[in-house]
Amino acid sequence: MGLDQALNISVSAINANRTHMEIISSNLANINTTRTVQGGPYRRKIPVFNEKPLEFSEALSSAEGKLSGGIEVSEIVDDPTPFQKVFNPGHPDADSDGFVSLPNVSMAKEMVDMVYVTKAYEANITAYNATKKMEQETLQIQ
Repeated sequence: MGLDQALNISVSAINANRTHMEIISSNLANINTTRTVQGGPYRRKIPVFNEKPLEFSEALSSAEGKLSGGIEVSEIVDDPTPFQKVFNPGHPDADSDGFVSLPNVSMAKEMVDMVYVTKAYEANITAYNATKKMEQETLQIQ
């Protein structure tokens, strides 16, 4: 694996972390949404990450074994966790028993995810910068 491949892997992880952060932001923005276009309350979104396969030419030229081409968000799925039920008979979305279904978004869980994604993003930026520095130092060898 060359240094360019290492840079590409770091960039793919940075992009995947950016997408994950956007999903967290969407979840937090909709924490009180009881009515969506699809009907019912907002359902928390979760990203699904997959290994990005290497290009054929990269895999063929690599004699070191199976290498990853990085990471990507392959899809965004709905969290199957049940909705929260709150007794509020005056709410316009209350059912016949007076209960309102609230989104299955937990502020605490989203904040923990946000810290985790932020740390992963920072780690990938550090790896990218270290690889870039190695490339620059390699070019300066005389």
